[in-house]
Amino acid sequence: MGTDNFAALVGNTPLLPLQRFADRQNLKAKLLAKIEYLNPAGSIKDRTAWGIVRDAEERGLLKPGQLIVDLTSGNTGIGLAAIAAARGYRSKFYLRNTISEDKIRLLQQYGAEVVLIDNAVFLQAGAIHRIIERVRRENPDAYYTNQRGNPANPRVHFETTGPEIWRATQGEVDIFVAAVGTGGTISGTGRFLKEQKSDVEVVVVEPGAASLPSVENPYPDSIEGVHKVTEVEADYLPDNFDPRVVDEVIVTETAQARHFAQMLAQEEGILAGTSSGAVLYAASELGRRPENAGKTIVAVIADSGERYLSPPKLGPGAEQAPAPDRAAA
Repeated sequence: MGTDNFAALVGNTPLLPLQRFADRQNLKAKLLAKIEYLNPAGSIKDRTAWGIVRDAEERGLLKPGQLIVDLTSGNTGIGLAAIAAARGYRSKFYLRNTISEDKIRLLQQYGAEVVLIDNAVFLQAGAIHRIIERVRRENPDAYYTNQRGNPANPRVHFETTGPEIWRATQGEVDIFVAAVGTGGTISGTGRFLKEQKSDVEVVVVEPGAASLPSVENPYPDSIEGVHKVTEVEADYLPDNFDPRVVDEVIVTETAQARHFAQMLAQEEGILAGTSSGAVLYAASELGRRPENAGKTIVAVIADSGERYLSPPKLGPGAEQAPAPDRAAA
């Protein structure tokens, strides 16, 4: 079994006041950003990955050298690939073929095998369950991490992300804003904060119609890792998402998310990903409301904008991703 060197770097990320950004946006509330790209593999999903692997090890479900597999939007896979490498496991991930080239290269740099699936496949009824069945069928001896339904996912946020925010704000947090990918962050963190202070508002940002794949446009410019949670079939909601924790859902489009991420970079020097731009859009909408004057809003900066510098992939086709040049790496 590997050491805990990687795990020792997970969590305890800073909570940064975005004063210049808030002033430019004329916010009446205090805006704080939880800078999660400072986790060792670069995103909040490092917490999820460590929580899942630690739980599997404690329950004897992972054997030395075993293969770890899952269906992922990238960041959880990257966290799992990194911790797999650190602890002597192998890893393989299935991704939509619209995932950024930067994320694919990161996965491969950690030694993961990558299988791309045409984005149009996900539009078919029952697609998620069928794809998961394929993942498990093609890898019968692997440990399927089940990031969308593994209770270790929200649990690690209940145990770490929530308490960190509570301590850093000295209990003064009033509104928590995040997106839903696997559902772990919003559900675990939100539940912890509400248990400490029942009137904490938990707000989800979701993509608007123009940013979602459809039969007419299966390859839109979408917000990676940000999923719709209202008016969708139950099949598309991760089991870890607890809607009872959520007080409000705010809609944004990809163009707005990119714009807010760019403003954050140019006004605070924080290079955040597109999902963080979406979260900042929602936080800004909340911060302008008169009823929120003087309140403290905590927004999750899930990952770095360095993962989204390549142009978005908007065309069809799926194939096995080519392995990186090991000699060059």
